[in-house]
Amino acid sequence: MAIASIRPAAVAGQFYPADERVLRTQLGEMLTAAVPLETMVSPKAVIVPHAGYVYSGAVAATAYAGLAALRDQIERVVLLGPNHRLAVDGFALPAAQAFATPLGTVTVDRPSWLALQQRGDVVVDDRPHAYEHCLEVQLPFLQTVFDHFTLLPLLVGDASTEAVAEVLESLWGGPETLIVISSDLSHYHPYHQAQWKDRATIEHILGLHADLSHDQACGATPVNGLIQCARRHHLQAHLLDLRNSGDTAGDRNRVVGYASIAFCDPVPHASQHH
Repeated sequence: MAIASIRPAAVAGQFYPADERVLRTQLGEMLTAAVPLETMVSPKAVIVPHAGYVYSGAVAATAYAGLAALRDQIERVVLLGPNHRLAVDGFALPAAQAFATPLGTVTVDRPSWLALQQRGDVVVDDRPHAYEHCLEVQLPFLQTVFDHFTLLPLLVGDASTEAVAEVLESLWGGPETLIVISSDLSHYHPYHQAQWKDRATIEHILGLHADLSHDQACGATPVNGLIQCARRHHLQAHLLDLRNSGDTAGDRNRVVGYASIAFCDPVPHASQHH
């Protein structure tokens, strides 16, 4: 594979350790310590935060620890997040055919990459991806909990909820496909105000209301699209963890909210077995 077609790690050494051994150790500790609020059964999709690991890694780990049971099942990860650095009209796929981290490279799912380009609102552009952290910080977790998987990395810019839902439906696949939405919650409110705001946001998500604003979640656009699909597929949302940077590694004057949420098939009630 030509070097030009690999997107190098942009935020290793900032958002997470650049040293492979240090990174593996930190991931192992976070995943071992993770105790989800709810047990989840074979999640189809998760929402996870994307700050530096010292801030949100423990929250993300509650979702990824629960996904470890799917190690032999997941072959493709569809990863969506908001663009933070460069405006995107619609959706941006990378031109790069692999993403590198200190743990190795992940190959882009080429059939999906080609198929998505049939849409008029999808551009192929490495520039929005070059320094974007929201997708990259998920990769070491994914590389740790899954053995072999391909990646469909998509940045979501100015797009409608319906457009995101259409894209997700086209990539939905079967039990071999996991959908990961990268999003933080509220930004830079005082601690208790953030707690109140984020709990209200979580109630919307758990109720499958696809009406989040970007004040509530920076990844509101992809989250709303996922919620719309979850309703169609009769998935249930489960809160796994909800904290903010004031709980993890920051001061409490200006905090950022983080949650991990899993979307699963409904658990059959015991009465149905009798």
